[in-house]
Amino acid sequence: MHSHSVTATRVWDLPTRLFHGLLAVAVVLLVATAKIGGDAMVWHFRLAYTVMGLLLFRIVWGLVGGHWSRFAQFIYSPSTVWRYLRGQTRDDEHLDVGHNPLGSFSVLAMLALLSAQVATGLVADDEVATVGPLNKLVSTETGLLATSWHKSWGQWLILGLVGLHVLAIIVYQRRKKDLVRPMVLGDRALPAGTPASADGPPQRLLAAVLMALSAATVWWVVNLGG
Repeated sequence: MHSHSVTATRVWDLPTRLFHGLLAVAVVLLVATAKIGGDAMVWHFRLAYTVMGLLLFRIVWGLVGGHWSRFAQFIYSPSTVWRYLRGQTRDDEHLDVGHNPLGSFSVLAMLALLSAQVATGLVADDEVATVGPLNKLVSTETGLLATSWHKSWGQWLILGLVGLHVLAIIVYQRRKKDLVRPMVLGDRALPAGTPASADGPPQRLLAAVLMALSAATVWWVVNLGG
């Protein structure tokens, strides 16, 4: 029997962990403020702008962030997904270190749906009291279609994905595969030689700059409507 040494390996860099935590809180509060309505819609929009900034940051961070946060590490070919489902993976692929092939679908779908939800919210008009800041830039028909998606399919698809995400975490916990601790603390006990994510001062400074640029972009977009 061969023994393999394991060591604490940085999987999730601090910027990714902060993104994940802030996004989770923001989505919960977005749902709550939407249900409350009225004066809470002011905060609904503020939270939406926050999510927009986080999404912009994550897209760029998916190109330049820590090893396991990069899209290149969790956008898989159909053949790789098929082999993963059949249990025919190679040890050197490390498919279960970051986002595995199944988890990657959930992550990418969530990013896409949240982006669509933000976009439709920017041009929405509920014909009562709430109008998106960019509504005047689109036709009345487009604004109403966006509102319909935002309040129905968009909302329910996101809630469904959140539910699946929570269910997956519970299932993995029951199988003694802790997904929560690494996302909170950053490290996992992995075989020696497993690639680690860079997570030092240079990466964190870069993340801060990118977040500031994302916030500035959000401000610019929101004010396009005058």
